[in-house]
Amino acid sequence: MVVLAASIVSKSGKVLVSRQFVDMSRIRIEGLLAAFPKLVGTGKQHTYFETENVRYVYQPIETLYLLLITNKNSNILEDLTTLRLLSRLVPEYSYSLDEEGISEHAFELIFAFDEVISLGHKENVTVAQVKQFCEMESHEEKLHKLVMQSKINETKDVMKRKASEIDKSKIEKNKVDKGGFGPLQSLGSGKFENSFSDLSISSSGNAFGSGSGLGFSSDVDSFPTKSKGRPTSSATAPSKGLGMKLGKSQRTNQFLESLKAEGEVFLEDIQPKRSLSQAAAPPPTDPITLTVEEKLNVALKRDGGISNFDVQGTLSLQILSKEDGHIQVQVQTGENQAIIFKTHPNMNKELFSNENILGLKDPSRPFPTGQTGGSEGVGLLKWRMQSTDESMVPLTINCWPSSSGNDTYVSIEYEASSMFDLQNVVISVPLPSLRDAPSVSQVDGEWRFDSRNSLLEWSVLLIDNSNRSGSMEFVVPQADSSAFFPISICFKATDTFSNLKVTNTIPLKGGNPPKYFQRTQLITESYLVV
Repeated sequence: MVVLAASIVSKSGKVLVSRQFVDMSRIRIEGLLAAFPKLVGTGKQHTYFETENVRYVYQPIETLYLLLITNKNSNILEDLTTLRLLSRLVPEYSYSLDEEGISEHAFELIFAFDEVISLGHKENVTVAQVKQFCEMESHEEKLHKLVMQSKINETKDVMKRKASEIDKSKIEKNKVDKGGFGPLQSLGSGKFENSFSDLSISSSGNAFGSGSGLGFSSDVDSFPTKSKGRPTSSATAPSKGLGMKLGKSQRTNQFLESLKAEGEVFLEDIQPKRSLSQAAAPPPTDPITLTVEEKLNVALKRDGGISNFDVQGTLSLQILSKEDGHIQVQVQTGENQAIIFKTHPNMNKELFSNENILGLKDPSRPFPTGQTGGSEGVGLLKWRMQSTDESMVPLTINCWPSSSGNDTYVSIEYEASSMFDLQNVVISVPLPSLRDAPSVSQVDGEWRFDSRNSLLEWSVLLIDNSNRSGSMEFVVPQADSSAFFPISICFKATDTFSNLKVTNTIPLKGGNPPKYFQRTQLITESYLVV
C-alpha cells in the first residue's frame, strides 16, 4: 500500500510537477509518466487503470491531470481520499490552474505534497494543517538571510570603493594626457613622475626608445615637437593583442564553423564541457562514501563466442571527517565463486577472510580523510573475474550484412541478459565512407549518423525486462561485410557481477556506527564485437 509518485501533467502528456516518495530512478518515473497519456481513455466512468506493475489514479483539473502512481496492492479507497485532498491543495497554492501557474508554484506544491504523503503513505492531515505547516517560520532561515544580505551589502560597498578609485586614476591619467607635457618645469614634480612611470610600465614592450635620451613611453605621443605628418606609434607598431587578434579570430571562427558543420569535434570545444561537468558534480555530503565499481572488458566474435571477458572491480572509501576515520567496514561478497578478491597491503587479510571485515592492520591508525585518497577515495579491495561462458555476457550483438544489387542491407539485433538493467546504451557501427546518412527503415530506440567518423550510433536509454531484445535495419551502398566491424558498445548499470554490498560500518572507539552511503556501478571500459 504505497504511493510511488504524485504528479501534475497536461492533457498532452507534459510533466509539470512530479514528486517521488520511494527510491526510484529518474528513467523509471519518466517512463511511467510518458505511458500515462497513451493509456488514459475518454468517456470512461472511472478515473483509474492498472498496468502490469502499477496503478494510475487520476483526476482532471481543468486542462490538467492530477495523477497518483501506486503499486497494485494499494488500497484504492485510501488512494482516492489522498487524491481528493491533493486536488483541494492545488488551488490553494496555484490560483491559475494552467501550465504557467503550476510551473510558477512548483516548489510550493511539492512541499504541500510532502506534508500529505510520507514515504508513500498518507498522513492524517487537513488542508488547513498543511498550509500551517508550510507557512511556519524558521529563526535559522531569518538569521541566514540577514547574514547573506549583510555580505551582499559589504560586497557592494567594496565594489563602489574600487570603482571610485578606478575613476580617480582615470581622471588623473586624462589630465596628464591632455596636458601634453606643455609646462616643462612640471618635469621635476613628483606627481608627474609617478604618472609618467605608470604610463611607461603599462606600455606594450616599447617603454624606452633606442634613439631618445629621455626614453619616453610609446604612449606619450602628444609631445609638442611631434610633426603633423608623422603617424602615431599606435598605428606604426600596434600592441600584441586587440586589433590583430580580433581579425584573426573572425577568420578562424569561420573556418572552424565550416569544419564543425561536417561533424568535426575540436579539443577546445570539449575542455569547457569537461570542466563544467566536473564543477557540476556534487561533492560527497555523507560522512562516509563507499564506491563499488566494476569495469568490463569484453571482446565478442562476430560469428558467436567470446575472445575476451574480463571484469575488474574496486571498493574505495572516502571519509570527510577525521573523527570517522577509526572504523572497520563489514561487507557481503555474494555467491560468485569465479571472483578472486585481493585486499590492500595495509589491510588485515585474516580479518577479511574469516569475517568479511575490512580493517587496517594497525587498528590505532585511522583511514585517510578528505581528498587524501584522490577524488575516487582510498582503495580497500580489488577483485577480478575472467570467463569463457557466453551466458555471463550482459549484452550480445548480431550483425547481418547482405548485398542485393548496388545496396547492402544490414540488420542488427541486440539481446540483453536478465542479470542487469542497462542504462545509456550506445552501439557504434562503423560504416564505409558515405556522403549522405544511411537509410534507416526500422529502429528500436534512436540513431545518429556521425559523418566525420563514418559511424552509425544506435542508442537505447534503458534496457530492462520490457525490451530485452531490439533490432535496427538500414541500407547503405554496396560494401564488404567486414566494413561494419568492429562494433563498439558502451553502457552502465547499477548492479555488479560480484554483488558486493556494504552491510555495516564498525566504530573502533565505540559509539553509534557513522552514517555511510554506498555507490554501485558497472561500466564498460572496452566492449567490442570483432
